[in-house]
Amino acid sequence: MSLLVTGSVALDTLEGPFGMVTGELGGSALYFSLAASLIRPVDLVAPVGRDAEEEVRRLLANRPIGLDGLSVLELPTYRWSARQHLGSNLDRGGSDSIYDWWDPEPPPDYDGWAFIGSMRPDKQARAADGLRDRATLLAGDSMRSYVSSRPREVEQLLGACGWFFANEEELLALGGLPGRPQEFLTRWGLDGLVVKAGSAGCTIWTTAGSVHQGALVGWPVVDVTGAGDALAGGMLARWLEMGGRPDDLGDALIHGVACASIAISEVGLRALARATRADLEERVSELRR
Repeated sequence: MSLLVTGSVALDTLEGPFGMVTGELGGSALYFSLAASLIRPVDLVAPVGRDAEEEVRRLLANRPIGLDGLSVLELPTYRWSARQHLGSNLDRGGSDSIYDWWDPEPPPDYDGWAFIGSMRPDKQARAADGLRDRATLLAGDSMRSYVSSRPREVEQLLGACGWFFANEEELLALGGLPGRPQEFLTRWGLDGLVVKAGSAGCTIWTTAGSVHQGALVGWPVVDVTGAGDALAGGMLARWLEMGGRPDDLGDALIHGVACASIAISEVGLRALARATRADLEERVSELRR
C-alpha cells in the first residue's frame, strides 16, 4: 500500500539561537516526505515556484520520493517566517499567493494512506474532499495561526480525517478542553489523535486508550521547525510498514519521535536531508532502551 503527502513547499526565514537564515527550504510536504522516506517510499503532492524547483529536485533526488504530483508554477514559492522562542516557533506570517493558482490533485485511483500537511486551510479542505473516500487512512495537521484565522476550513479538514496531529494550543483553539484529548477524539469521531508536546514527548489517543513516548534527550536541539511533520512522516511510514496493527502503534511512535529528533538537530531540512536509515535506527534503539 502506498503513502502520500500533500502540503507545502516553502522558502523559510527562520530566527533563533542559531541566528537568522533566509530562503531556507522547508514546508510540511518536504519535512514529512524526507522523514517517511527513511523508512519507505512516499509520493508528494505540492506546489513550488520555478524559483525553488531545482533546489527541491536536488534535495529529493536520492530518496524514494515520487514527484509526479509536484506542480511547478511560474509564481513565487510560498514564503514563511518564524522566530523560535522557548522551544517553539512564533509564526510571523508569510506570502502564500501560490495557493490562489494551485489545487491539490492526488492520483485519481489513489487508495493508500495519506497525510494532509499544514498549508492554507482552503487547500487542505480541498485535498480532504478528494481523499476522504479513497484513502484507507487519512490524517491531517494544521498550524496554530491557521486554526485561529480560518477555523471553519480547519474544521472541514478535521471532519474528513480519521487521524489528526495537533499540539495542546491547537486543540484548545478548536474547542477542546485542557487535558481532555479523549473527549476531543470522541466529539470529532476520530480513530486517532496524536498530541505533540515538544520536549515533553508525544501521546497517541485512540478509543482503546493512549500510548506515550517521551522525547529523545542528549541530542542537539537547534531548530524546532518541521518537528511535527517529521514525527508524522516517521510514525505513519513505520505503522504502514508494520501493517497498521493497533499493537504496533508504540513502535510507530518511537520511529516518529526519532525522525523529529533528527529534524530538530540542525537548521531547516539539513539534518533530515543528510540522514540515513542507520542514523534513524541509532535513535530508535536509544528510545527503545
